[in-house]
Amino acid sequence: MKVTKEKSVFKINGFVAFFLLIGLGALEAYYMYTLSFNLEQLSFVKVIILSFISFLGLVCLGGFSTLQPNEAVVLTFFGKYIGTIRDAGFWWANPLSAKVRILLRVRNFESKIIKVNDYHGNPIEIGAVIVWKVIDTVKAVFDVEDYERYVSLQSETAIRHIAIQYPYDSNDSKTELSLRGNTEKVCNDLKVELQSKLITAGIEIIETKLSHLAYAPEIAQAMLRRQQAEAIISARQKIVEGAVGMVKMALDQLSEHNIVELDDERKAIMVNNLLVTLVSESNAQPVINAGSIY
Repeated sequence: MKVTKEKSVFKINGFVAFFLLIGLGALEAYYMYTLSFNLEQLSFVKVIILSFISFLGLVCLGGFSTLQPNEAVVLTFFGKYIGTIRDAGFWWANPLSAKVRILLRVRNFESKIIKVNDYHGNPIEIGAVIVWKVIDTVKAVFDVEDYERYVSLQSETAIRHIAIQYPYDSNDSKTELSLRGNTEKVCNDLKVELQSKLITAGIEIIETKLSHLAYAPEIAQAMLRRQQAEAIISARQKIVEGAVGMVKMALDQLSEHNIVELDDERKAIMVNNLLVTLVSESNAQPVINAGSIY
């Protein structure tokens, strides 16, 4: 039968159980002491009963468990799940049960750096940090073989799957999503996908973050030159747009204030000079026309 629901097991305070066992042992020792003065009353049945009580006391010692905060113990009795202890402290439960201790603390898993192709087929390196914790001890113990290894394998699989859905970088950051430009969206998608896979093991994903993101070494230099070229082109476009606006503004203001009237030829010369001055990478050297002495 598949166990799907966690439940509490019957338990008593460990100190109470300990003093009860001490009292039982003291009574047995006193009874044996009294019998030692009257051996005629000692029979085979009494020996069997005393031996059984001693054996029972030794068996009961196996029922003690000490739990730290954010720890749990899953108990099974002859292969059957009987319950879970989640409360921190000193407890006594079924001494014949097998116990599996599980940490309920928040834990980090840092994946190794994975080499994978992005949406455009470019080889990239990517890694992530997964913050997780166990919320269902029954699923963690019985529904998967090794829940820690399960977290590791599923995390790497999810990282690969997310990486191939996005390009590393986007030419148009306003419309196209990318791993580098939309890290928060990528991490959220990774969290959602991981949670859907790890809920089977009773795992809750608290947070996901990319710890490493870069082009693979074999194409890193080429992609760096491409990014530099794209940055230069983008900067040039902004410069030209600004220069055209400034030239238009200058012509409009000259005409509006009737400072000077320019024909088409002189306008063309003025536009050329202004654009050269504004767009040139080096500082323009002006030549001042002082007029003619004749």
